[in-house]
Amino acid sequence: MSTKYARARFGAAIVVAFLCGLVFASGFNLTKFGWAQGRLASATKPTAAQVAPAADLETAFEAVVDHARPAVVSIETEKFARTRPSSRRVNPHGQLPPGIDDFFRQFEGAPDQPSDQPEEASGSGFIVSPDGYILTNNHVVADADRVTVTLFDKRVFSNAKVIGRDPTTDVAVIKIDANNLPTVNLGDDANARVGQWVLAIGNPLQLNFTVTAGIVSAKGRNQLGLLNAKYAITDYIQTDAAINPGNSGGPLLNIHGDVIGINSAIASGTGYYAGYGFAIPITLAKQVMNDLIKYGKVRRAVLGVSIGEVGPNDAKAAGLQTIGGAMIQSFEPEDNSPAKKAGAQVGDIIVAAGGHPVDQVSTLQRIIRGYKPGDVVDLDIVRFGQKKTLHVKLGEPTDDNTTVASNDDQGAPTPANGGATASDNSKLGISVSALPSDLAQQMKVPSQYRSGVLVSRVSPEGPSYRNLFGQDVIVRELHPANRAIASVGDLQQAVSSLNNGDVITLEVYNPQVGSTRAVSIAVQK
Repeated sequence: MSTKYARARFGAAIVVAFLCGLVFASGFNLTKFGWAQGRLASATKPTAAQVAPAADLETAFEAVVDHARPAVVSIETEKFARTRPSSRRVNPHGQLPPGIDDFFRQFEGAPDQPSDQPEEASGSGFIVSPDGYILTNNHVVADADRVTVTLFDKRVFSNAKVIGRDPTTDVAVIKIDANNLPTVNLGDDANARVGQWVLAIGNPLQLNFTVTAGIVSAKGRNQLGLLNAKYAITDYIQTDAAINPGNSGGPLLNIHGDVIGINSAIASGTGYYAGYGFAIPITLAKQVMNDLIKYGKVRRAVLGVSIGEVGPNDAKAAGLQTIGGAMIQSFEPEDNSPAKKAGAQVGDIIVAAGGHPVDQVSTLQRIIRGYKPGDVVDLDIVRFGQKKTLHVKLGEPTDDNTTVASNDDQGAPTPANGGATASDNSKLGISVSALPSDLAQQMKVPSQYRSGVLVSRVSPEGPSYRNLFGQDVIVRELHPANRAIASVGDLQQAVSSLNNGDVITLEVYNPQVGSTRAVSIAVQK
């Protein structure tokens, strides 16, 4: 008998023995044949009282949707370019992931489209008046040659009129020729609290009139880099309600059915929902809308300052008990700033405006946005331990990109010293040198800052890391003394008497940004 035949007989014997065992066990009711999932005991159905809270919430969601969705619109835009750009149009929410270009080609211009085909895009909006005024995002209708609006009842208006746009807030108003339209109520985002339920309605990914739910995740989000305007007002409501490309311009509603924001952007590495969406506060949008409808443009009041958030070292240098406010970094324009005329200085921290406390940059922007050019506003400032009140007569921006304030985005310039001999300042963790005249000219440093010292290197282990950058020009010590920094020796003298942990505040000019800023650094030995 072969080995192969013997193994086959042995295997067959095992199978027969196993089957006989099952029959024997079943005969004694030791086991039962049945489906793989087995039999589950029936559960008791929850009572009406047990599910009442969830049912009430469900009913509330249904009521909000029934009320609001008829006032939400789908917006399609076309741009008739004479020549097709060589690169794809960037989606406002981020770059599209590879492999899905074909899906979006029908509503966003693609590079391989024929040059005589319009560039198409889509977004959302919502009706705010029975006679056809619609709020949406600036980036939805910017540069569009044709705007088509589709209502929830499927009526189509192929030539909607753009009443006005504001790039600094990303708000736009369009109008269709119709009457007796359904509208939504514009609420007050100031009453919205983190953790409250919200609903987003819009047209993501061409899935028209989609509803998603979430909560208010945060308020007053700024420094997101979502707008290109230098002095953009950024004061976003953050939500985890799913927002995707196409949701832009749609309403964010509270549980009462009131609009508290305009869905505007998402934070995502792929361009798709990753849990973080941002909406423009409706109170800001209403102010912009009213100006656009009444004047055709935004009548914006400005302080004439560039401001930044207050950090722990800034608060320590100013003698503040809490970390908050908005620090003046520079003046815009330098020679005609309303705030500078009223006596403001670089390094001042604005803690109140018009009697309202200022806890961060977006709060100050919101307060000033409520004023008109020529109005006088009282600014309460703290100047390194001294409290002052300044009476500022607000001005108008010099161009469309100017507004109340800005958030500095310094970046990380390439370190350079122009060939000058660098000297190490160990307490600050930097290397500095005199600013060579040819380099100052090359970097277009204004004459009043050319006597400062050039930062050529910043140690990653030093206290100046991410506070100072290569090519920064240190021009003045603001605190604890107030004196010009005209040489490497001046800077060395400024820090020589400081102990470990003491804070020095410096006025710094950055050629790439083209403006100054105040930097507070805790020195180390």
